[in-house]
Amino acid sequence: SLKNVLSGPSQELCFSSSVPVQPVPPLSLTLQGYLRALEPLIPGEELIHTRKKVHSFGEEGGLGQQLQEGLERRAKHSNNWISDWWVQWAYLESRQPLPVHSSPAISLPKRDFSDWRGQLVFASKLIAAALDFKNLVDNGRLPVEYMRGQPLCMELFPLLFSSCRIPGRKHDAIAHHIRARHITVVRNFQFFQLEVYNSDGTRMTESQIHAQLLRIRAESWKTDKEPMGILTSEHRHTWGQAYNRLLKDKLNKDSVRAIEKGLFTLCLDSPVLRVSDEKYSSRMAAQILHGGGTYSNSGNRWFDKTLQFVVGEDGSWGILYEQATAEGPPIATLLDHILQYCKKPDPKKTPLVPLRMPKKLYFHIDREIKRDIEHAKQNLDILINDLDIRCFNFRRFGKELPKRHNLSPNAFIQVALQLAYYKVHNEVCATCDIASQRMFRGGRTDYIRSPTNQTLKFVLAFQDPSREIKLELLRDAVETYVALTDQVAYLQSIDRHLLGLKLQAIEEGRSVPSLFMDTAYGLATHWKLRTGQVPANTDSVMCFGPLVPDGYAVCYNPQSDHVHFSITAFNCCEETQAETLAAVLHSTLCQLQELLQSTV
Repeated sequence: SLKNVLSGPSQELCFSSSVPVQPVPPLSLTLQGYLRALEPLIPGEELIHTRKKVHSFGEEGGLGQQLQEGLERRAKHSNNWISDWWVQWAYLESRQPLPVHSSPAISLPKRDFSDWRGQLVFASKLIAAALDFKNLVDNGRLPVEYMRGQPLCMELFPLLFSSCRIPGRKHDAIAHHIRARHITVVRNFQFFQLEVYNSDGTRMTESQIHAQLLRIRAESWKTDKEPMGILTSEHRHTWGQAYNRLLKDKLNKDSVRAIEKGLFTLCLDSPVLRVSDEKYSSRMAAQILHGGGTYSNSGNRWFDKTLQFVVGEDGSWGILYEQATAEGPPIATLLDHILQYCKKPDPKKTPLVPLRMPKKLYFHIDREIKRDIEHAKQNLDILINDLDIRCFNFRRFGKELPKRHNLSPNAFIQVALQLAYYKVHNEVCATCDIASQRMFRGGRTDYIRSPTNQTLKFVLAFQDPSREIKLELLRDAVETYVALTDQVAYLQSIDRHLLGLKLQAIEEGRSVPSLFMDTAYGLATHWKLRTGQVPANTDSVMCFGPLVPDGYAVCYNPQSDHVHFSITAFNCCEETQAETLAAVLHSTLCQLQELLQSTV
């Protein structure tokens, strides 16, 4: 289960009392939904074989029913029957590096400064805004969020601060420290512990924070330091071994613990090479996502930290977050608060009290640690060079166009993605759209699956000269996707349930059921399209890497008259190119616009 390390008494998370417990979905509905999801993906003969396996698994008194009863017993004795398992399986037991493979980045619109002075002024404001948000959370004054008129679980919000992932050789853990009073600031690969509360418990003002950041800048001008943060970018097994070596030294242990216990990390990045306006958004998304490489700002990260704010000297800024503890919607709420706060003048007068010097965190680097750093630098640069990233702003229309035609904007974009993928690869593929389950206590996420039979029909008929047929099939595809979205909202999604059945079998000491060893299940969970919508109130761009080597990740942020997209792929796969999919998606959206406007 999820390991939670608390420094101090247990913190009561009274954010979910009005939210219902997540029930286990009916087994028959999940198995039916699984077979429907397979129909567009696998040949008929293989589907007949899989149907037999599914029916055998789900028959009266069969293995599926026994495992279902085990899940129902588990649900009676836990806050949420799947969330801890999901976090453990999807994140803490994953051995992939956190940058690119796991942690999402959000790049925000460029601020109006272009030097280190503006960087520090804005960073001071950003820190004050984040502390103001934390104050709302701590005092129970953060407004409860709603979806479809139902309150959402707010349990994740207190965990955003002072949390950190702890590496292990076989699996990671989560540490949450509730009494932290400092943040970590990193510049030129040098880490500082910055106290952000005065001795009387009040938060520091912006001008106090700014004075401290000036001190940090003066103490971090050297650029020849070893990039300790690079170690956190490693394969988790490798980092787990290096972590144990690192902590044998007391100086290193104290410095690492200070970083882990901090409320969050502020990364003050050095200038990067200028690029054309067309490539700027892609470059900035990459900069937030992984730091740009070992010769750039990747050493200014501690990828295990739940929250990392990145501020560059050129006005660029964003946030990088670790998914075992944080998710897109709560992060969007935090960023919205920060943006609103930044519009206001500093509300607090600065007390005339002397400030303690920020504490520089030192490391003792022996031969073994030096070797670990060099290996990490090589591996991170290989990973960064393998990442193909393309961000663009589609300006022809936004979410208002599909709305005018009574079509869901999210479902419309999902169908467009399926059509674009088919044009590039001449096939459809298993696609997951990340959907929130926060309408349930302790709920995290599940997947809305694509393509549907209706989407496949539309894609195959797109060259049909009849506009009426295409419009009818487009509407069917969009409405079917909306129905799937509703099913996830009302707990009829299938993927977390299937995972729960598999893990329940392992928990009971059984062999993994043959249903999960079937090639169809492997194909259905080989997510060649990983997608996510984080609707924000600003022109932000979210970015993360693909789930599989021959896949893509596509993020989008629909605004009223434009849509921001980020597309990533891996260069190691010759068949997938982010630039190609981006160009085809752009032309596909234009074609769908013409199709819709032909009805006006």
